[in-house]
Amino acid sequence: QVRLVESGGGLVQAGGSLRLSCAAPGSIFSSNAMGWYRQAPGKQRELVARISTGGTTTYVSSVKGRFTISRDNAKNTVYLKMNTLQPEDTAVYFCYAASPRGVWSWGQGTQVTVSS
Repeated sequence: QVRLVESGGGLVQAGGSLRLSCAAPGSIFSSNAMGWYRQAPGKQRELVARISTGGTTTYVSSVKGRFTISRDNAKNTVYLKMNTLQPEDTAVYFCYAASPRGVWSWGQGTQVTVSS
């Protein structure tokens, strides 16, 4: 099973910013849509943002205008820039890659904690 490598989580005050990174093998990155889920304690995992191989992006409504997902094809890396973070953004964030055939790969998860 392919494991994606995440980095960039941490502790930040409300209103602050963080950038998450997710590196994938080139064979995965070039052919897969990629994105980020998050899971807060006691809550279901939710899709935060997604980017297609062509660069089309989608976001959950609660992060629109604050979060930006992007992909760097030269580095086989997808990023999630998170601005104006709020305590309700606190969660473990998981990177994923989804192939056209429905095969999914995941990162190990990175903790984002926003203090009020």
